[in-house]
Amino acid sequence: MSIESGIVLYGINNIFTVQYGEKLLECRLKGKKLKGHEKQYNPIAPGDRVFFKEDSGHAGKGMITGREDRRNDFSRWNKKRNSPQTVAANIDLLVCLASPDSPPFRPRFIDRVLIMAEDHFPVLILVNKMDQGMTEDVKIRLEDFKAMGYDYRLCSAKTGEGVDELKAFLKGKTAAFVGQSGVGKSSILNTLEPSFNLRVGEISDKYNRGRHTTNYGILLPWEGGALIDTPGIREIHLCGVEARNLARFMPDLVPFIDECNLPACLHIHEPNCGVRDAAERGDIHPDRYESYLRMYYGLLEIEEENKYG
Repeated sequence: MSIESGIVLYGINNIFTVQYGEKLLECRLKGKKLKGHEKQYNPIAPGDRVFFKEDSGHAGKGMITGREDRRNDFSRWNKKRNSPQTVAANIDLLVCLASPDSPPFRPRFIDRVLIMAEDHFPVLILVNKMDQGMTEDVKIRLEDFKAMGYDYRLCSAKTGEGVDELKAFLKGKTAAFVGQSGVGKSSILNTLEPSFNLRVGEISDKYNRGRHTTNYGILLPWEGGALIDTPGIREIHLCGVEARNLARFMPDLVPFIDECNLPACLHIHEPNCGVRDAAERGDIHPDRYESYLRMYYGLLEIEEENKYG
C-alpha cells in the first residue's frame, strides 16, 4: 500500500480529516502517538502536511504515519498540560482579531500574539465590529502598533466595511485567525465566504465577553489559499521565548536596550536601565512596559516550574 501526503483540515479526539487532491480521508494516528513527536501536546494541527496510508478495507479511512517538517507554527503554552499547544501550522499570515468595545479592546492580548509571531510570519491586527465606534485611546494604541511595524485594518462583519479590501488582501494566502472569544472570527470568515456557514456566538451581557463557539481549529480552503478558524482564547500564555530575552522581541523596547548600564539587564529594577527610563519619559507606552513586566514574570514562572518540576 503506497504512502500518500495531504493537508490536515481539522482534528477531533485524535481523528483527523486529511485532504489530498479532491478526496477527504478520516485518519487516525498509527499507534496513537506520532513517531518523533511523542512529547508534544498536539503534534498535528490544521495546516500540517502529513503522510498517510489509505485503509483498503474501509473506504474514506486512513492511518497517519508521519508529518512533514513545519515551515512555521503558531503555538501557545498550555498550562494544564505543561507543554506548547500548536494552533495552526504552515501559515503565510496571522490575523489577530480584536473589537473596539464588546468585548473590550485588549492590547496586552495583542502584545502576546505579536511576541509568539515575531520572526516567524507577519501579523495583521484586524479590528472587527467597527459599527460599534472606536475611542481615541484605541486609535492611539493602533497607531503605536503601526509605528512598531505592524499592519492594522478596520472592518465590520455586520455592515461590510473593509471586507472587500480584506478579501483582496487575503486572496492566495494561508491565514490563521486568532483572537479572544466574541471578537467575531467566525462572523468575519462567514462574510468573506458565506458558504463556510460557521457557527457564530453572542456576547455575554454580564461579563461583556464572548462565549466559545468554535471548539477546534479548522482549515478552510479558499481563493487559492486557505483560512484557518481557531477557538477563542481568553488568555494566552507565551512559549518558546526565554524570559531574559523577552525585550528583544518587542520592537519599541529594542532601541533602548543598548542604553542599559548592565549588559544582562532585565529591565525590572536594575540601575540606569535604558528601557525603564524610556518608559518613564513616555518614549515607550507605559502599558507596553507593564505588559512586558507581566509577560516576563509569566515566562519566569513557567521556567521555574519546568526547572524544578
